[in-house]
Amino acid sequence: MAMACTGASSMAAAVLGPRLPTSKPSRSSALPYLPPCPATLSFSTSSFHVSENHRLTSLQVRASSSEETSGSVEVGEVFTDLKEKWDAVENKSTVLLYGGGAIVAVWLSSVVVGAINSVPLLPKIMELVGLGYTGWFVYRYLLFKSSRKELATDIEALKKKITGSE
Repeated sequence: MAMACTGASSMAAAVLGPRLPTSKPSRSSALPYLPPCPATLSFSTSSFHVSENHRLTSLQVRASSSEETSGSVEVGEVFTDLKEKWDAVENKSTVLLYGGGAIVAVWLSSVVVGAINSVPLLPKIMELVGLGYTGWFVYRYLLFKSSRKELATDIEALKKKITGSE
């Protein structure tokens, strides 16, 4: 509360005009002198209320129009789909083992990246390697139309290989 009051008084002083010279406190301190917080501000806020009311009505209109949009997925549908897919899995223990292994792999990679980041010059070198690889990838796959088509076919082949529909 005291911080908000102090901030409000300094904001009001900046808005209303320059600060009047005040006497410094008798003790020496590194902190600047702050005047006492006024109870109320002396400027009119009637125009602020009008513009705020106008803003609230426009926000209400936007909120009501966004509710009419269709295509939103309901939470119940997502849970039923997940339940159906989980019931269709034959080796549930294998899925849990792979999931646990993935969590451990993410944790372990986080530890490795943290250790690499603590070495003084290595993070900058890794950043340069990443920028170099990004530049090569853009030149090799994204710059020309024929190479973009090649990348798209490679991605589709990988999708088919992962899903097993090859």
